[in-house]
Amino acid sequence: MDKWLWAARFFKTRALAARACDLGRIEANLQLAKPARVVRVGDHLKVRNEGGDFDIEVLGLSQMRGPAAAAKLLYRESDESREQRQKLAEERKAMPQFETAWDSGRPTKRDRRQLDRARGR
Repeated sequence: MDKWLWAARFFKTRALAARACDLGRIEANLQLAKPARVVRVGDHLKVRNEGGDFDIEVLGLSQMRGPAAAAKLLYRESDESREQRQKLAEERKAMPQFETAWDSGRPTKRDRRQLDRARGR
């Protein structure tokens, strides 16, 4: 499982893929998947990672990581999953971004004193 998730480019390393399996973020055919689980063509996987929640069907197998174009041929994402991820991405973009009072990075001595006064110190 972890090797396939890595080859399909859901995770950057096999260690991250194995950790996701251990944390219960990967489901195979409605059951929690272990890193050593064998992946078969036709399996339905639910993958939760920083990119969102993916509901996919396995179309091909690979033991090695290749280019992104080849990785996309290993699975097919459901339309509902794709729409849900796009909707969440749009909502995330619409959220206001908080800007800091200082844009130069580290606060100056004056900024630090103002922060201390605001915090009641």
